[in-house]
Amino acid sequence: MSTTNDKNIDLDTLVEKEAVGTDGLDLGTVKEIGDTFVITQKGLINKKKYHLPVTFIESYDGDIVRFAINESNLESYEQREADSFDDYSSFKASDMSKAVETTIPLMSEELQVTKKIIEDNVKIIKEPVKETKTAQIELIHEKVTIEKRPFNNENNIGENVSASDLEGSTDSKFEITIPIKREEPVITKRSFVREEVIVKKEPITETKTITEEITNEEIKYDRKDNDESKEKMPL
Repeated sequence: MSTTNDKNIDLDTLVEKEAVGTDGLDLGTVKEIGDTFVITQKGLINKKKYHLPVTFIESYDGDIVRFAINESNLESYEQREADSFDDYSSFKASDMSKAVETTIPLMSEELQVTKKIIEDNVKIIKEPVKETKTAQIELIHEKVTIEKRPFNNENNIGENVSASDLEGSTDSKFEITIPIKREEPVITKRSFVREEVIVKKEPITETKTITEEITNEEIKYDRKDNDESKEKMPL
């Protein structure tokens, strides 16, 4: 009679199929099927056997059985010499008429937290920032003023104007040029080192609390006595 798990996989078809765990972890070849465990064997010379819970089967494509087991917890499923499970075939058999002393492994998970390094990038950008500065400066310029006064004698004639220049017809145009000076601001910009920025990279240690669910297997059995009670045996 064929048995199936919660994913409707016919467990009897898994015998001699390749078994792998998370990330392609090699679990060997399926050798035996029980009610709650699948026994796999890995290696030819240094053989290793694993008792893998049926509930850990994720998928089966006809050639490969995939289990939700990673390398960190694989060791807890390995069968040691002292933990031989030779009577497993009798335990899984439907005929339990003869007395059989059977060792049933109850599996537990332990939480193992490891660390890995993830590299992030911190960009430091230096860019120009424009701002408007205001400065005050005193500028000197010459100004021409014109003053009229009565003419007394020739000594009052200006240095640049001779008496002959003033003689003549009043209809003629007379023009003189007086140079005047003024100061203008000259703007220059000079670059200088204002300050330095020191960039340091240092390790910071912090403590984080990791919370995760783990699975512990328990065994239940029906004891058909006077009170028809059920007993539950924890780990």
